[in-house]
Amino acid sequence: MGKNLNQIGLDQKASSELSEKLNELLADYQLFYMNARGFHWNIKGHKFFELHLKFEELYNDSLIKIDEIAERILTLGFTPLHTYADYSSLSKIKAAKNVSNGTEAIKEILKGYEVLLPLERELLEMSGDSNDEGTNALMSDYIREQEKLVWMYSAFLNE
Repeated sequence: MGKNLNQIGLDQKASSELSEKLNELLADYQLFYMNARGFHWNIKGHKFFELHLKFEELYNDSLIKIDEIAERILTLGFTPLHTYADYSSLSKIKAAKNVSNGTEAIKEILKGYEVLLPLERELLEMSGDSNDEGTNALMSDYIREQEKLVWMYSAFLNE
């Protein structure tokens, strides 16, 4: 391996920058997960059954992504953040407390995607520039899935 390459053959400096950005995404996802979990527990009203299941799908999917992001950081040779203090100070997504109204919860989910999607697009560009196909593939998949979810949650609000 070259002098400035990491264990998987990527530029060390670029991998460090990607890992920092991935840690931001990890922090955002942790708060997104916590919000979705809270919405699942606290939702009330005539759409309870539908939204209760949707929020469960959302937090289960977020949990998978959290693990994938942390493992990608490790694969790049760095350490994923792993304390609530780190997550809460770094995340641009803020905790949504005591939300039981379905419309308000969906609006919070959409606000979360307003944070996640631009950061994932930034990571997509960074990973493309550094030939990091692993990170690039993750971000591409996340963006595709989330664009559809934004459309679906937005359509739910327009009932």
